Amino acid sequence: MEQSVKAYKAYAKINLTLEVLGKREDGYHEIVSIVQAINLGDTLSFRPREHIYLASNIPELTSPNNLVFRAARLLHDFTGSMKGVAISLEKAIPLASGLGGGSSDAAVTLLVLNEMWGLNLDLEKLEGMAANLGSDVFFFLYGKRTALVEGRGDKVTPLPSFPKTWVVLVKPPIDIPHKTQRMYASLAPSCLTQGQSTRQVMEQIRRGERITPSLCYNVFESVAFSLIPGLEGYRNSFLAAGASQVHLAGSGPTLFALVEEEDRGVEICHRLKKERIEVHLTETI
Repeated sequence: MEQSVKAYKAYAKINLTLEVLGKREDGYHEIVSIVQAINLGDTLSFRPREHIYLASNIPELTSPNNLVFRAARLLHDFTGSMKGVAISLEKAIPLASGLGGGSSDAAVTLLVLNEMWGLNLDLEKLEGMAANLGSDVFFFLYGKRTALVEGRGDKVTPLPSFPKTWVVLVKPPIDIPHKTQRMYASLAPSCLTQGQSTRQVMEQIRRGERITPSLCYNVFESVAFSLIPGLEGYRNSFLAAGASQVHLAGSGPTLFALVEEEDRGVEICHRLKKERIEVHLTETI
């Protein structure tokens, strides 16, 4: 009898802080960041097959370049497994949004297939594969909801949970090729910090307090609004709709605002939808 399909959620993330400390000898940037998972997720379904297949509700994502397919192929080739899988990817996280959707999908794929194929690889070996897929994959691989992320993104330290916070996301219809590389390349030496914003937010988390939105910090905000055409207008609309503080999610172009009450988030979303702006209301998890 054919095995049943197993479905898993791959959650998005926001960076409550993202600081760049300098450039490393290996060419990567040394970062320090507090990363928070949010309750907006893709759904991945896995069914045993002879070969590796990928289907999606967004047809262009079925390319071999998709991180899900690449993760499955990496695991298959590394272990010499004779097994295959049919993966169905139902996207809910906006594409190229700075919310880490592709990385989250890849991490779930590695974890699920490691178990499904009976490979029993330890986390260190999975990390080696994550290094070939992207820096954000490390955070999702650890399955932590809140974490301090350091190095090139490969050092993940779990942090305590803090009070549930509603998150309003605005996703502008803007696609910038190679945006993350361009962001890093545009950072001036004056943009480098010593991790002070991250320490402040980490102290709030450890005290069990709500995050003060004004303490959130993203180094890319110093360059994003000049590099991404039209982004400034979306930030202004977000503020006009009632957000007190607006921050960039990862390398953008998604913007986010933290709100304490669901009703407040609903009100902001309602105003933005009237302007035909793509907006999502979610929460920290």
